[in-house]
Amino acid sequence: MGPVDGVHDLGGIQGFGPVEIEPDEPVFHADWERRAYRLTIGAMLAGQLRGRFRHAIERMDPVWYLGSPYYEHWLTATATGLVEGGLLTVEELDDRLGSPYPLARPVRAPRLDDPGPSLDSHRFSLGDPVRVRDRHPLGHTRAPRYVQGRTGTVVRLDGVFSLPDVEYHCDALRREPTYSVRFEAAELWGEPGDPVHVDLWESYLEPQEEPAHD
Repeated sequence: MGPVDGVHDLGGIQGFGPVEIEPDEPVFHADWERRAYRLTIGAMLAGQLRGRFRHAIERMDPVWYLGSPYYEHWLTATATGLVEGGLLTVEELDDRLGSPYPLARPVRAPRLDDPGPSLDSHRFSLGDPVRVRDRHPLGHTRAPRYVQGRTGTVVRLDGVFSLPDVEYHCDALRREPTYSVRFEAAELWGEPGDPVHVDLWESYLEPQEEPAHD
């Protein structure tokens, strides 16, 4: 499967037990979760977390990430993003909490000076076989680890959107076409099963040549 890029990227990994489904699960289990949600949405609407929120969650310590509830991830990402954006200081958070305030690990990827050219038209067409590039950057990516290096088929052409890999590490945006790619279970897991559809940006993909027939 290749190296693990972050504890959040759990697709295809075994050993974590069954997914627990809570009947009639409430939106919030405690009032602090509601407040964390409101704080995060407010910071997003104010434009303070662009390029920071999801990547901050990915940088949480693995043991902390796996042992903490969902909205603690949100709260951690919001606090980390506001500190990295210069709106808060670590000292202010520590003083308010009365103890060291836990934040996500520092960003490892360097900042990009140039986002690269944006693309307006799709390179691939419906039915094209494509391979997901097998690369594991230090920074943020939306290419799941379990499909990297795997071959699928383009089944839908979607819109042109900001590439998160660039948005999270550059002061400018690069826009690329996106696709829905179908992966057969045998390709991903080595056994029959339901196919998986994954939404992917164009730079994640490369042409996959059809095998020659005699």
